[in-house]
Amino acid sequence: MPDSTAPRAGKTTPAPTPAARIEAKTPELRVNGRAFYPATDPDMPLLWYLRDVLRLTGTKFGCGIGVCGACTVLIDGKAARACQTPVRAALEHEVTTIEGLAPAGGLHPLQRAWIEEDVAQCGYCQAGQIMAAADLLARNPNPGDDDIAKIPNLCRCGTYPRIRRAIKRAAQLARESGK
Repeated sequence: MPDSTAPRAGKTTPAPTPAARIEAKTPELRVNGRAFYPATDPDMPLLWYLRDVLRLTGTKFGCGIGVCGACTVLIDGKAARACQTPVRAALEHEVTTIEGLAPAGGLHPLQRAWIEEDVAQCGYCQAGQIMAAADLLARNPNPGDDDIAKIPNLCRCGTYPRIRRAIKRAAQLARESGK
């Protein structure tokens, strides 16, 4: 992950000192627990800032109109479509991408379940599916089929039965680990 204090092609400014930040009220964008100070068009979709500036390419471009869910990230723990969220709307919030979902050196229960259930076919939508499922499990640690069916993300390969099994498996793994 890029260093938040190093400028990147004029798109990220150096981190201000705490006193300067307070005085200038420089807005902070927190991504996967790190602070960034975007010097970009505030209306730029968060998706492009994550992918092109921060080089976090797990968040995918799918439809560009917020329908497919390939670009799903968590903003303050809630699923959001990064293609439809301008950078300005994410400032002063915590953004979590697929790269930041797991604990350091490990797998999130959803990632582990995705592997165990062999969910991915083409794999393109999977990061968005996992992020949407993380939102669901945070709200409902024991979801049923009806709860899972309400996740609006699309999978062109139709791996919905495996997705459903993986979400239920992840819920079980989380319960077993006490998370």
